[in-house]
Parts: sequence; structure tokens; C-alpha cells
Amino acid sequence: MAKKKEEVKPQLNPHLQGFDIRINSFGEIIPNMDLSRLNEFLDLNVPDKKLVDRPDHVNSRPHRDTKNKM
Repeated sequence: MAKKKEEVKPQLNPHLQGFDIRINSFGEIIPNMDLSRLNEFLDLNVPDKKLVDRPDHVNSRPHRDTKNKM
């Protein structure tokens, strides 16, 4: 009999605590968090690689230390 694998939860940023995402039988992504909140977190914490080298790119949102804020 095969052993049942334990479901291991990945480490998350404290601001994303409780975030979970599933894919249903139709292939739809079902998050348990509002997507606008997730996008805001990504905008603040992940640099846009496509825009980094552009001379006309202005960082409209200054990088914040997310360990102590949000």
C-alpha cells in the first residue's frame, strides 16, 4: 500500500498569511484572497523586470520595507 504524502504548506510572507489557491476541475484558478489585494502586494514587493532597464520608467510606487508595514 502506498504511503499518503503529507500536504506541506510553503512559507509565506506574513502579509499573505492564509493565502491559498486551488484549480478546479475546469482549470479555473480559485484564490481565497481578493485578487486586487494580491496584485497590490506584488506591485509593492516584486520589481517589474520588463520596465527596469527603460530610461522613461519612473517608479510610481517607492519600494517599502514590507517586514514592518502593511
